[in-house]
Amino acid sequence: MPISSFMGLQTSLRGLIAHQQALNTTGHNLANANTVGFSRQEAVLAAMPALTLPVNSGTTGYGAQLGTGVDVLQIRRIRDSFLDIQYRAESMQLGNAATKSQSLEQAELAFAEPSVNGINQLLGRFWSAWSDLAQAPESDPARTNVVRMANTLASAFQTVYDQLTTVATQATDEYNSITGPAGDVEVWARELAQLNDTISHAVAVGQSPNDLMDRRDFLIDRLSELAQVSVRDLGTGALRVDFGGVTLVDPAAAGGYTWPQTLTSPGGKLGALQDLGSPTGPALTYRARLDAIVADFVTRVNGIHAAPTGVNFFDPAGTTADRIAVVVTARTVVTSSDGTSGRNDVANAIAQLRGGSIDRSYSSLVGEVGSDVKGIRNSEAVQQALVDAIEDRRQSVQGVSPDEEMTNLIRFQRGYQASARTMTTLDDMLDTLINRTGKVGL
Repeated sequence: MPISSFMGLQTSLRGLIAHQQALNTTGHNLANANTVGFSRQEAVLAAMPALTLPVNSGTTGYGAQLGTGVDVLQIRRIRDSFLDIQYRAESMQLGNAATKSQSLEQAELAFAEPSVNGINQLLGRFWSAWSDLAQAPESDPARTNVVRMANTLASAFQTVYDQLTTVATQATDEYNSITGPAGDVEVWARELAQLNDTISHAVAVGQSPNDLMDRRDFLIDRLSELAQVSVRDLGTGALRVDFGGVTLVDPAAAGGYTWPQTLTSPGGKLGALQDLGSPTGPALTYRARLDAIVADFVTRVNGIHAAPTGVNFFDPAGTTADRIAVVVTARTVVTSSDGTSGRNDVANAIAQLRGGSIDRSYSSLVGEVGSDVKGIRNSEAVQQALVDAIEDRRQSVQGVSPDEEMTNLIRFQRGYQASARTMTTLDDMLDTLINRTGKVGL
């Protein structure tokens, strides 16, 4: 079978086109070296099917196969799905720990311990005010100071109560914001559904929409911070994404996704927000402990102060941190059990409450808060280290190395130049064949 003289031009043209696509792919990698979520791409080159020649050897009786050049089979996305699974699992744990750490730090700041304005210092000043009054039971300034310190202490209890309530309320509000209409979950789920549809259509016609796949994986990474995520490849280019124990994205669903749904134990940031906003969460647990301290405080002080005359120092109904209130004035402060001028047994008895169950309970609560904060900070640091380590491994696979890409640029440039030189040589040969064959003197 005769071979066209132009076959060599076609072969070199294929080399030009293939190396040009490889150069374009390398340039695309370099342009996105700092793009978050980008996976480097690779032009996969392969030899074209050879042209089978008829028997041309009387010796062997065999024909031959003539190479026809190179082709780009695909633009492959370099990514390790196993590392993606590891990253998303650890990212969920990090999201949970980081959210709890932030909220517990706010709770710790609410107590403001140790500081001159903390409840611990104010309790000490309150007991000291009673000691001063015991030394001068008839002193109007000492009586006024007792009432003033009591009001300051009550205000501090109320402030801590309000701030702990705010921590829980903010957690609930943030959870509702993320999971509510137009929240992050719905916005990302809608975009994932759209990407699923676009990618599956591209795959059906033999295309590889690598950049769209990168965007889809990036959104799944973001979702993994919020709750546990699992992904199933449906074989059509589309993915089914389970989120927090429910199916969030599924091409079979209307619109490609289903939201809102109830998450029972999502983990991640949403799980932490659920816990922080619940009655059994840390902030409200601390608040309940504070209420118990206030109840003990009011009961003990009133029990001593009201024993002789029935006059309560604090409102008996105000046994929670938000309702504690002083109901005496400087003149009605009781210092003695029998009303005798100059006696101080009541003032002494209240002053001797210093260092008792009230102080110990409050110190225990502050210590527990500090221990919880330290523990969650350590947990966050460990999870951050794990996430960073896995991300480093991911980047070693899918990240763009400028040095490597520059080497590829030179390699593909040389290939392009060689193909161009081949085409020029064949062109000169054909020019000689067509324009000069048969001329005298050649």
